[in-house]
Amino acid sequence: MKYNIVLADDHRLFLEGLVRLIKLEDDLHVLYHAHGGKYVAQYVDSHPEETIHLVITDISMPDFDGIALNNHLKATRPEIRTLVVSMHMDVDMVDALVRHDVDGYLSKNADSAEFLTAIRTILRGEKYFSASVKQAYADSAFSRKKETLELLTEREKSILKLIAEEYTTQEIADKLFLSKHTVESYRKTLFAKLNVRNLAGLTRHAIRLGLVE
Repeated sequence: MKYNIVLADDHRLFLEGLVRLIKLEDDLHVLYHAHGGKYVAQYVDSHPEETIHLVITDISMPDFDGIALNNHLKATRPEIRTLVVSMHMDVDMVDALVRHDVDGYLSKNADSAEFLTAIRTILRGEKYFSASVKQAYADSAFSRKKETLELLTEREKSILKLIAEEYTTQEIADKLFLSKHTVESYRKTLFAKLNVRNLAGLTRHAIRLGLVE
């Protein structure tokens, strides 16, 4: 079986190198390649009958970037897997892609062996993020967690923990010897500090911060 791969990158030299690398593999086939994300989106949209297993896209393209292309594919052809490549390690960008179900993120500095490993890992139905990406993401997550914990007072952390454990406002008030009005004020403060709108958002933060399991 040959896997059909589509490529998008506005750096011609990199694109040509990737095409040559993939063509050397018996089980991989470059179905289409273009110098911009919009051309790939147009190709995919105009060939709904075509089996496309993987789209590899640069993150930074002037007309239709990798994030926009990934989001378009996941919305219109969710069976197509996506591998985003970039010269830069941008944690916020990775975070945005993860939230939109990207299947992999790889530095353009990776060698050919890692590119093939990433491709085959994703084709197997797994996710692939290079070690450097995962480390930077972990470091950033740790830093964000530390900053958020420092942002909250001990009392706010206690109330956040109890909210996440599904205690009612009255139960929290009784447990901490506070008035119901005071607990409600703390809850509003938590909404503002953590930039969330509901109790589900507060619970996600409590789990992320390690206040509850």
